[in-house]
Amino acid sequence: MKVLVVFAHPEPQSLNGSLFQVTLKELKAQGHEVKTSDLYAMEWKAQVDRQNFPHVPADARLRAAYASAEAYASNTLTDDVKAEQEKLLWADTVIFHLPLWCVFTGLRDGMGEHNDERWGDRYGDGPFVNKRALLVTTVGSGREYYSARGIPGPIQDLLFPINHGMLFYVGFDVLPSHVIYRADKMSEATFEEEAETLREKLRGLEVTKPIAYRHQNKGDYEIPALTLKPGLEGDKPVAGFSLHIRP
Repeated sequence: MKVLVVFAHPEPQSLNGSLFQVTLKELKAQGHEVKTSDLYAMEWKAQVDRQNFPHVPADARLRAAYASAEAYASNTLTDDVKAEQEKLLWADTVIFHLPLWCVFTGLRDGMGEHNDERWGDRYGDGPFVNKRALLVTTVGSGREYYSARGIPGPIQDLLFPINHGMLFYVGFDVLPSHVIYRADKMSEATFEEEAETLREKLRGLEVTKPIAYRHQNKGDYEIPALTLKPGLEGDKPVAGFSLHIRP
């Protein structure tokens, strides 16, 4: 399997950096082809501005979404963006290694034409269909803090904007996230335990069932309102992220 590992942390010797190395060694030991993107080491340009769109005249209003679509269609994206797109298209699976506080820049895809049964190639469709994605992240507090009764809310809800809103949006089959708790208080012994748990997760990379998000264009949603059809929620609450996961 071809695996791209994206790492986002300013310190290679951090816990996240150490786990990144664990992942690379384990994937190679399993015989996978591996490529990496170390965003901080690459000095990856996270913000979007006019430098990303040299085809837009200096005196013209920049409409970033339209400019991005035009640049993609005309093959005028900047070389750094093209290089990362090529890696994403090459990979069968993409693993993202980053702490919870790190901000994602997001993945973008073009919108297809729509009619009364379909509304764009997104949320289960798009350029990364049949590819897998896994988020490996660290958090400072304990598991109970990120439980259903914890003050920030359950961890799966905090990660929903990434897993569903970014990764599933562009077509990935999203695997349940691998979360490492109490990152700031980890001993060497605990690290070894966490490293082995991560290795076990990676050994199941090809067979783990993805999160059963509802596909936008497979009949669960009203088009063009893009709201869940009545009667599909079952015993789930009438609102919230869980509505968008099949029972």
